[in-house]
Formats: sequence, structure tokens, C-alpha cells
Amino acid sequence: MAVPLVQLTKNGVPLGAPASPSGRKPSWLKVKAPGGATYMQVQSLMRDLGLHTVCEEARCPNIGECWEHKAATFMILGSNCTRNCAYCAVGHGTPEPYDPAEPARLAQAVEKLGLRHVVITSVDRDDLPNGGAEAFAGCITEIRARLPEASVEVLTPDFKGSETALRIVMDARPDIFNQPRDDGTAVPSRTAGWALRARPARPRDGTPAQPRCAHQVRHHPGPR
Repeated sequence: MAVPLVQLTKNGVPLGAPASPSGRKPSWLKVKAPGGATYMQVQSLMRDLGLHTVCEEARCPNIGECWEHKAATFMILGSNCTRNCAYCAVGHGTPEPYDPAEPARLAQAVEKLGLRHVVITSVDRDDLPNGGAEAFAGCITEIRARLPEASVEVLTPDFKGSETALRIVMDARPDIFNQPRDDGTAVPSRTAGWALRARPARPRDGTPAQPRCAHQVRHHPGPR
């Protein structure tokens, strides 16, 4: 039997509806400027610990709302990407030196914020032997040591197709593994099937399990 269609609305206004006759944008389309108490707490913590978030570096318009709920995506390995993709607002250029102490500081932030689920991504670091895979593994390990019950989700670079780098991350047992797949003509897909070839993670309770894996498909013309 066919499922009836449901029209999505926001405050009684159908999504996608034309602007009001006055030309003013509807209230639900406007984003409040960040600056609440919790937002300032999160911002101060990131500054004190020398951490980056994709929320800031990618100029996300929802940062105010997310940070007020203590929701943020950590971005490790610095703020400069070694690639220059047209679709991305993250800075590019000469990357910062590798910081082996960053995972411990990130875990400290997670503990102070009392997070139950942690999301970690990074810039591309094609200058490092394993693309920075050790940093992802270090973050997972440090978080497990401080908050064993917290779940950890990682969104890694493609590591230039290195299965060695993938193994390093998977051996740290992330709860959720994501990896973008570039489908542009200039950059062929390097990651298809990686998660399926990765060996099962060692679950904390000793029962057979495998991390949840996913690909994010991005259509773009590739790095400039």
C-alpha cells in the first residue's frame, strides 16, 4: 500500500515556500548570532587547549546553535589542509608541524564537556607518512582512557589509498568510521571497499562486532 506524502513545515510554513509578499525572509530561515554562555565556554576551552573544530574552520552557520548544545566536530592535525578543494572553506597551505600531544588535549576537552559521543575529522595531511592516521588512533585511545563509555566517530581523509593508514585507525576501534569518496573526474575514488577489507574491531566487551562504516560521496571537480 502506498504511503501518504507528508508535507514538511516549519512553524506552520511549508518548507520551500516562496518568500513573504513583503520580501522579508521568514523567521525560521534566520540564524541567531552566536554568543550564549555555553557557546563562550566551548570557545574558551578550544582556545585554551589549542584545538580546532570544523565548525569554525569551515565557517558553519549553525555553530551558535550547536555549541550551545555542546555539539562540535573536532578537527585535528592543524587548520591548514595540504589540498585546495573548491567546495571547502577550510584553509590550505603549509601545514603546522605534527603535534603528538594533541590527542591528549582533545580527550581533556571531551572530558570537560562531558560528551557521550565524539566526532573527529581532520584536514588532509599528505605531507605525513600515513596521512596523520596515528593522530586519529591516538585520539580514540586517549578518549577511551578518560571516558570509556563515550562513543567515538571518525571521518578520516582518503589517506591516498593507503591500507596501512586505514589499519592504524581501525585497530584503535572507532565506534563509527566514515570516509569521503571523491567522485570528481579529476580525483578518482580511492576508498571504495576499504571498510569491508578492514578487519573487525575488537569490541570492549569481547563479543564479535564490527564498527559501523559509511562513505560520504562528494561530487566536485577536485583540488585546484
